Amino acid sequence: MSVARARASVDREAIAHNCDRLLGLLDGAALCAVVKADGYGHGAVECAVGALGAGATWLAVTTVEEASELRDAGIEAPVLIMGALSGREEIERAIELRADIVLWRERSVTLASEAAALLSGVARAHVKLDTGMGRLGTRDRAEASRVVAAAATAPGVQLAGVMTHFATADIPDDEGFFERQLAAFADWSGAVQAEHPDILVHAANSAAVLREPRRARFDMARCGIAVYGLDPFNQDPLAHDLDPALTLSSYVAEVKPCRVGESTGYGRRYVADHDTHLGVLPIGYGDGFRRALSGGADVLIAGSRLPLVGTVSMDNVAVDLGPDPAALELCGAEAVLIGSSGPERITAEELAGRMNTINYEITCGLSARVPRTYHPSSAPAP
Repeated sequence: MSVARARASVDREAIAHNCDRLLGLLDGAALCAVVKADGYGHGAVECAVGALGAGATWLAVTTVEEASELRDAGIEAPVLIMGALSGREEIERAIELRADIVLWRERSVTLASEAAALLSGVARAHVKLDTGMGRLGTRDRAEASRVVAAAATAPGVQLAGVMTHFATADIPDDEGFFERQLAAFADWSGAVQAEHPDILVHAANSAAVLREPRRARFDMARCGIAVYGLDPFNQDPLAHDLDPALTLSSYVAEVKPCRVGESTGYGRRYVADHDTHLGVLPIGYGDGFRRALSGGADVLIAGSRLPLVGTVSMDNVAVDLGPDPAALELCGAEAVLIGSSGPERITAEELAGRMNTINYEITCGLSARVPRTYHPSSAPAP
């Protein structure tokens, strides 16, 4: 039986559980599952299908190409392209894909109207007020209101929603910044919705839903990281009843004795100070297991937590299996780099903490060289 040199296994039931958990907090508001960046490294199409099957009714991406991938897979659910569109051609493509777009300048409304006329279609627009993220969107409330008015009246453009994006929802001690953003958006969006009652109002990300579900949910929440069972606060996902969906595994391809003074890996960053055995796993930074984890992470083998030693290379890492000659029997054994084995587990949050980064980067960084597999094997049609 062949063993995968590296594999990311994604649990559809975990995604369903996480969506159910979020929907319970949303209390009737819609769940938009964010599947940008290939579903945060988990696989956009498979995770989109799983989220929709669990009750999500919208999907969100960043680019036209990501929206196209969903449509090419036969997914018909509403899709929101949240990123900047570079000119009328991309707006035309979004219209062809029946994907909603985000606007915040009156000029963009004009481009959307021109694109819609050319295609005899409709550009569905969500107007973005920047309440503090400081990226896309206008900080000027008056300008945002003018864009709303333009989108509501421009030929071929439909005002579909208004939105903002929280900057510090994942930082509990943010000196009130989240509250100020929430208040500013609630005030503006309330006035807009009073005039346009059929629009969708949305702001909350995963952290906002878990932090303040009642006030932040509005009509819809755009949740990404929590859908995959990762904690938006970079703590233990189980504390928020989230079930990590991804397991990253390899196997022990080689076991060799390593005596005092012998080394492993580039630069001889590990030189044995005791007789031991080394296990070599055929996975490395070419697969997205970062070089920054050299000598600073563990692996689970046969239910035991064992330390990585030496430099993480492009294709291999080494593990200290210990001095017991029984280590020789571990050749061929599964090695879990993210996930559980017996009583032990390693989370993406743990790896992120060891690298001073966030869990998003851990899973998004998995390369295309790592095949994704999904279980249970059957899934509902999109």
